[in-house]
Amino acid sequence: MRSAWVMKLKPGQEAEYQRKHDEIWPEMVALLKSQGVYNYSIYRLDLWLFACLEKPQNSPSQTSVVDDVVRRWQAWMQPHMETGPDNVPVVWPVEEVFRLD
Repeated sequence: MRSAWVMKLKPGQEAEYQRKHDEIWPEMVALLKSQGVYNYSIYRLDLWLFACLEKPQNSPSQTSVVDDVVRRWQAWMQPHMETGPDNVPVVWPVEEVFRLD
């Protein structure tokens, strides 16, 4: 399963956003891998972020334990991204229109 979406950084937050991803938490990496994620890439163009995630079709999804790690990560990233009042990043899903395997 492949999914992709767009998010947006707040102006002036590019370097800090990059730094935090350079120092990604081991528990976040473990969480993603426990869900079967084998490819997760984020690309940046100015303030726009494009994320693409791939995992097997029937991989496990988030649990209450997972939600805690995700909530802490979202709160940690909130100062740098456009988010809703619950710290969840504003995302715009994108439709795949071409794929070459």
